[in-house]
Amino acid sequence: MSEKKIRVAIVGLGFGAEFIPIYKKHPNAELVAVCQRNEEKLNEIADAFDIAKRYTSYEELLKDDEIDAVHINTPIPNHGEQSIQALKAGKHVACTVPMATTVDECRQIVALTEKTGLTYMMMETVVYAREFLYMKELYDNGELGKVQFLKASHQQDMDGWPNYWPGLPPMHYATHCVGPVLGLTRDEAEYVSCFGSGTIREELIKEYNSPYAVETTHIKFRNSDLSAQVYRSLFDVARQYRESFEVYGSKKSVEWPLIEGKPLVVHTAKKPEPEIPEEVESPDFAKLLPKEIQSFTTHGVYDEGDNQHLSFTQGAGHGGSHPHLVHAFVDGLVKGTSPYPNAKQSANITCVGILSHESAEKGGEIIKLPEFTFSK
Repeated sequence: MSEKKIRVAIVGLGFGAEFIPIYKKHPNAELVAVCQRNEEKLNEIADAFDIAKRYTSYEELLKDDEIDAVHINTPIPNHGEQSIQALKAGKHVACTVPMATTVDECRQIVALTEKTGLTYMMMETVVYAREFLYMKELYDNGELGKVQFLKASHQQDMDGWPNYWPGLPPMHYATHCVGPVLGLTRDEAEYVSCFGSGTIREELIKEYNSPYAVETTHIKFRNSDLSAQVYRSLFDVARQYRESFEVYGSKKSVEWPLIEGKPLVVHTAKKPEPEIPEEVESPDFAKLLPKEIQSFTTHGVYDEGDNQHLSFTQGAGHGGSHPHLVHAFVDGLVKGTSPYPNAKQSANITCVGILSHESAEKGGEIIKLPEFTFSK
């Protein structure tokens, strides 16, 4: 392994604190700074993890020449603007999902990576979760046969979440279900059609002028015979948290359990009918990681005590994905390769959601993804 060290700063220390010990132990990373607007919270976390360099100003952090890359974990409305600022300041960017809240912000990020040669990676947890990695391994080994259809969902009860969450259109935050359907075969969306269904409470509707309780999107893949279906709900739908992903192949299909924590169901073709389905516990994929960070697939900052973050606890630990995300980003920077999803891939995934809501407002009208999101 290379001895090169990528000097990283973590921006946003709510959910972002989960990544601190991973960067500190990664053999090719050096966590040099953290940033949080609340100085008391900043010092509490920096003291706990023995981090000397601390910023309450993101703009000041970007002036620091000792920082090679930023990992942004701030609220969703800030992602696009802060990623653009960082790229303009010469920093590589890892950013939690979604990439941005507008197509134009996505366009600017892609353009800046092309202009500067800097790396951008959207830190989509699902495409590094153990269940996805299990299905990806089956796909890469040819065990699924020909992939015929993909399906995913992300359902969550967001009542009580603060700030910008109340009334958020479901598809405006769709990367957890769009990411895996495009990520399995590394395909891109060409166009989408989306329908809204049901109605949320009046006090929620007024926030974004969006009434839909559920949004369901069909995605047509580019240069492929495949399509996928994804659906999202955030309010007024009775459902346990679920980030599901299902793939249907000619030899094997894999379905997500209906109840969190239950095994996957693998269907194998041409067996006697009662023997077709089999419950399978997804293996852990720590073996893909440097030994120093392998333990983080099963434990982290938010395991116990008072350090509970809703994103992590509702999402069942995000499938052990956090060390895989860190390694993909750092390893790409060390080797000069493009981590998945890169800027164009992230834009394609994110714009599917943004344009899906636009399609729902137009009664399911087909809307094409912009050219700048295509890499092939």
